[in-house]
Amino acid sequence: MQNLSSAEPAQPIAIPATAFGRAPARPNGPIKVFLYSHDTFGLGHLRRNLAIAHRLLACNGKFSVLLLTGSPVIDQWDLPPGLQVQPLPPVVKTGAESYEARAKGQLFGMVKGYREALILKLVLRDQPDVFLVDHAPAGMNGELLSTLALIRQEHPHTRVMLGLRDILDSPENVRAVWREQNIHALLDHAYDNILVYGSRALFNVVEGYGISKENAKKVVYCGHVVAQPEAHSTHETAPCWDTARAGGRPVVLVTAGGGGDGFFLMSAYLEALPKMAPGPRYSVIVLGPLMAAHESAALHAAAAMCDDVELVDFTTNLVPSLRAASLVIAMAGYNTSAEIIAEKKPAILVPRAAPRAEQLMRARLLAALGLADMVEPDTDIAAQLAAMVPSCLSRPPIPESVWAALDLDGAERVSALLASGHHVEASLI
Repeated sequence: MQNLSSAEPAQPIAIPATAFGRAPARPNGPIKVFLYSHDTFGLGHLRRNLAIAHRLLACNGKFSVLLLTGSPVIDQWDLPPGLQVQPLPPVVKTGAESYEARAKGQLFGMVKGYREALILKLVLRDQPDVFLVDHAPAGMNGELLSTLALIRQEHPHTRVMLGLRDILDSPENVRAVWREQNIHALLDHAYDNILVYGSRALFNVVEGYGISKENAKKVVYCGHVVAQPEAHSTHETAPCWDTARAGGRPVVLVTAGGGGDGFFLMSAYLEALPKMAPGPRYSVIVLGPLMAAHESAALHAAAAMCDDVELVDFTTNLVPSLRAASLVIAMAGYNTSAEIIAEKKPAILVPRAAPRAEQLMRARLLAALGLADMVEPDTDIAAQLAAMVPSCLSRPPIPESVWAALDLDGAERVSALLASGHHVEASLI
């Protein structure tokens, strides 16, 4: 990642190594798309944007795509061929709306200033046809405001779109933050469309977040964004565990995305194992690349006391492991939940209760639809898992009609919308 002590800006990562020059103007050249992903903590934003990028780049040269990302693990990820990546110096969230530089010794103000200047420079250079912002309308700590203003004043041909996962937080908290940051006015003036990566039947963002009638006309429900099977690396098609050691037994896969806040779940699962009814099973715990070293060490020590448990540091492609597992235990993050449903896997969701209510709301909604079991966060998680895991492993499969309740064609619809021109009618998905 870029070190601010260097006089040279971070260089784009080319996959493959071809120049991302300014594409010929439409209609003769590809549609130039910028994907902005601020990435402060987990892997959710990165995984969602990579799923969209893969679908765009699979459209026979119709799009060129540049991903602006602050993910600290982007250099470890399998990227779609042809994707250009501009790393942004990574930051970490320290509170509801507060941040600091991830690299020690760097001033957050300078990191933010550099990120803001770099984004502005790239927009001025390449003049994208589409600027798709993930999750944060004003960017991390408002870093997009100057870029959004420039686009509106000097590059009105650029189509500016906001992509939102359906559930951000409790409606009350989202409304309060949006009022404080004047987001509704920003939606009025800066955005042409609001793409919701979800279904109105599952969660109505217009009602939930108090979006105005005028801005409601910009809302398009796309369905959940899930990477298609061909999007995954050809280098990782087998599950992440030692299949010989598993010996054909049912595998319980425990995952918490990036792992930065998954210690509570994994430690509770290890505590639950000795309390479970006897039965053939093999446990695999994927720690995640963002787990703190001391937490990883504690889990390795605890796992050494348990039989038939394998710890995996992380995998950049979880889908083959989801597909091969008999039961998944996860935290109800957007991407993992959608991938579990795409693979039609029985799951126990153990959402965190803070700092946002997003996971708790999602877990309750999916449980109500019969798509997963869940553990309430204010209960004895280890005791609940000890009772639920054997039960979930022995129950009949979930009916196909239940799986069909969640729309998973989001990446395909985003691709179609970006290719459709500047006027998009609100979807009734």
